[in-house]
Amino acid sequence: MIVRDLNDITQNDPTRVVADAQWTSVRMLLADDNMGFSFHITFLEPGSEHTFEYKNHFESVYCIQGTGSITDLATGEIHYIRPGVMYALDQHDRHTLRADEELVMACAFNPPVTGTEVHREDGSYAPADEAS
Repeated sequence: MIVRDLNDITQNDPTRVVADAQWTSVRMLLADDNMGFSFHITFLEPGSEHTFEYKNHFESVYCIQGTGSITDLATGEIHYIRPGVMYALDQHDRHTLRADEELVMACAFNPPVTGTEVHREDGSYAPADEAS
């Protein structure tokens, strides 16, 4: 059994906290936990905008707190995000995520991330075998 505390990780395990100026992601489960997916709690700063395309991963995201929107860049369709809304990037969808308020999101990635990934210029993570 794996039991982890978000606050404990944030305060005591910097190897599991990845951040830039506009977001912070706390990696609660990683590839080496052998669960078949990784699980993160991600905090997006109010007013921030992020364009991603996870070409090598699938991602599912559930909004815990805040409001914003996600735009499907292939269709231009905008979906509004609020607590209780989930979206799944089942087609490696290129998208722009906007945070009107601070967004707190629970995210699952398959294949799981290792914890060393950084977003590449195109908004993706490297394939798992390149990230290790």
